[in-house]
Amino acid sequence: MTNRELYRALCACLEEGGVDSPAFDAACLLERYAGVRRGELPIKGDRIASKAQEALRAARRRAEGEPLQYLLGEWDFLNLTLEVGEGVLIPRPDTELLCETAAERLKRLGMPDSQPLRVLDLCAGSGCVGLGTASLTPGIAVTAVEYSAEALAYLRRNIAWYPELRVEPVRADVLRDAGRFPDGWAAILSNPPYIPAADLPGLMREVQREPRLALDGGEDGLRFYRAIVRDWVGKLAPGGFCAVEVGIGQAEPVAALFRGAGLENVETRRDLGGVERVVLGVRPAVP
Repeated sequence: MTNRELYRALCACLEEGGVDSPAFDAACLLERYAGVRRGELPIKGDRIASKAQEALRAARRRAEGEPLQYLLGEWDFLNLTLEVGEGVLIPRPDTELLCETAAERLKRLGMPDSQPLRVLDLCAGSGCVGLGTASLTPGIAVTAVEYSAEALAYLRRNIAWYPELRVEPVRADVLRDAGRFPDGWAAILSNPPYIPAADLPGLMREVQREPRLALDGGEDGLRFYRAIVRDWVGKLAPGGFCAVEVGIGQAEPVAALFRGAGLENVETRRDLGGVERVVLGVRPAVP
């Protein structure tokens, strides 16, 4: 089987399985298993395909609803490539806005010459928020907090891939373990689980393959935001900020929680789709 024949077979398998973007997914699988990058098919199309059977098996798994990112084993996020797989939430472009917003605000705070600005990443998962923000803001020191043992393994490996970024993994439960952590953080960031529990069965089949622990935000989707304002926001240094990713329709309820916790200058940021995706609030500075 040539590379061109393999690509067509992959597309046919994915189309039959109802995959939304069969051509894109087929190109990704062709690169992963046959080493043919997108755009190289006209040149390498008549060469014998390597690992054709492995690629076809992967396409069948994709057609059955397994996320493409899990099959590839890695996914790009900002300027990083992160390892992903079963047991960890897949990094998404929407979350890049959280990193960009945090980096912009951290740069406003300025980088001290002695000690780096300390940042908490709660519900860290793959580490995309902590690593992404650190990559945009050289010199900060991030503590990435994750409870799931499966996700923590990915977090540690991704941190190891980027030793130039100062990110430390810590296993802890955001809902219960705030007392283990000191005060004085310049920023607290989080992309927590925010899907209302009743909505989980209606999610896309690919999303349902991701860990429920990383999706389930409780009855109304706000359980983790309540914990953040109750247990964590008070650990901010004066003038520090908290920024979180939120789901559709959650920006105003989360902003209200921030205001109720005493945060000032509460604002929201919209993603490229126009959804209010990030909520940020600042702890008042000492008079």
